[in-house]
Amino acid sequence: MSPLWTSAEIEAATGGKASAPFDVTGVTFDSREVGPGDLFVAMPGTVHDGHSFVSQAFAAGAAAALVSQPVEGPHLLVDDVAAALTAMAVAARDRMHGMVIGVTGSVGKTSTKEALAAALERGRQGPVHRSVKSYNNHTGVPLSLARMPRDAAFAVLEMGMNNAGEIAALTKLVRPQVAIVTAIAPAHIENLGSIEAIADAKGEIFSGLEPDGTAIIPEDIRQRDRLVRAARDHAGRIVTFGLSQDADVTALHAVRSEEGGYLITAQLLESELTYTLSQRGEHWVTNSLAVLACVEAVGGDLAAAGLALADMGGLKGRGERHMLGLEGGPALLIDESYNANPASMAATLKSLGAEEAARRIAVLGPMRELGDHADELHAGLAEPVLAAKVDRLILIGDDMAPLARALDGQVAIDRVATVGEASELLLAILRAGDVVLVKASNSVGLARLVDKLTESTVTCST
Repeated sequence: MSPLWTSAEIEAATGGKASAPFDVTGVTFDSREVGPGDLFVAMPGTVHDGHSFVSQAFAAGAAAALVSQPVEGPHLLVDDVAAALTAMAVAARDRMHGMVIGVTGSVGKTSTKEALAAALERGRQGPVHRSVKSYNNHTGVPLSLARMPRDAAFAVLEMGMNNAGEIAALTKLVRPQVAIVTAIAPAHIENLGSIEAIADAKGEIFSGLEPDGTAIIPEDIRQRDRLVRAARDHAGRIVTFGLSQDADVTALHAVRSEEGGYLITAQLLESELTYTLSQRGEHWVTNSLAVLACVEAVGGDLAAAGLALADMGGLKGRGERHMLGLEGGPALLIDESYNANPASMAATLKSLGAEEAARRIAVLGPMRELGDHADELHAGLAEPVLAAKVDRLILIGDDMAPLARALDGQVAIDRVATVGEASELLLAILRAGDVVLVKASNSVGLARLVDKLTESTVTCST
């Protein structure tokens, strides 16, 4: 395997000094993820300093470490490890001559990133690099860039934010030829104050566009014109997508398939494409349109993209489906545990309502970073819960009290304090034929409930 970085290249990028020549084939700042040949980046932290894990990284096979203090073993010494990682990101972007795509949005950015990477890989036009997990912040984006192979034909990089100005800094590192905003919703409204401010913060992604780059914007949102204005100063072309027939890329037809996904005929800028979408939920129809708009913008293979969308499996924490083996027959668990905001809650509850089920059970936890809007937005979930015909609702924590009050007497509700209590209750009441949706902000830890249920029953992913 050819090296991802040589010590000489890292020295040139960072101004640091190598203890001895070395090559590395990967980069990570998590000692638990270190593999043979990796560069371990000893990042400083508020709780743990990466330098404390250097020996552990070497034991796991690291080829070298990026450090700000001398250590035993091959290393490259710099003044500031975080700044050095950013310098490597800049150098990695400079040496990569393929197409770079930036993705942001209040909801759907990780799912769209994964679907887009799969679509480009299916086209077989060259290596495709993408952000792993949700590495989309001030440390995750530099890491994703530093990991980018120099011969990548495409890179799909996710960008997130908590405050204004953060995406502006990230997009200047990424320098995308195509920038996508998936959707705008009141995520992080605690910090930003209004939905308009959220749209402005997401629209910062366009400021990093390369000359004549393409901005891809959702048509079916109130902030559509605001995003278009943000893009005009930077984009050579603006493409909108959505279910509205006013969108540049739209669905002429979208019919539910027998398997639960959709059969879609999309109108693109220069052609039509009929494809099957394996993912369930109307929000995935619009996600797929964003993917196709991007594939067309970069000159990719649209037919291959359609095949990739048909073959996509569930993403862990983002719609992965588990059949739970119970006495009397299976139950279905839909894992949406990774994150939540009002828009994604409504979308996944709508998907739950479309499922054939003996009973529909929703296990819901709090949506974080809503600030003074939290009570109103949690209570606002009452309408999608009722529309989904939820038979039993398990609510975790005091933050869900406004929803309980809004639904008083209309749905059978269980209030619990912890994820552990929710797990025990669900295991006690679960029956064959049930469909269970679990969703909350990631910090609530509903992934533990998913693990508990899948460990306690015979399961298979679908």
